[in-house]
Amino acid sequence: MSELKIKPLADRVIIKPQEAQEKTASGIIIPDSAKEKPQKGIVVAAGPGTKDDKMEVKVGDVVLYGKYSGTEITIDGKDYLIMKQSDILAIV
Repeated sequence: MSELKIKPLADRVIIKPQEAQEKTASGIIIPDSAKEKPQKGIVVAAGPGTKDDKMEVKVGDVVLYGKYSGTEITIDGKDYLIMKQSDILAIV
């Protein structure tokens, strides 16, 4: 994993979403317009937390998050999500 040039503040994390599925289990190719928005990704950066909320996630954790959680950002041509730790549903 490459070092990001951005560091999230407080209880925010930066997540690299997993790619959406290209094919169904039966081999049908899914067009871009019909792909589901991914809800699983890898934490690539995490803030230090706050005095009230310690960080539960760390860099490298695979997490599940809400379908419409976070803000999409592009860093060095790659797409990421930045969101509060409370938007993360589970660590896989």
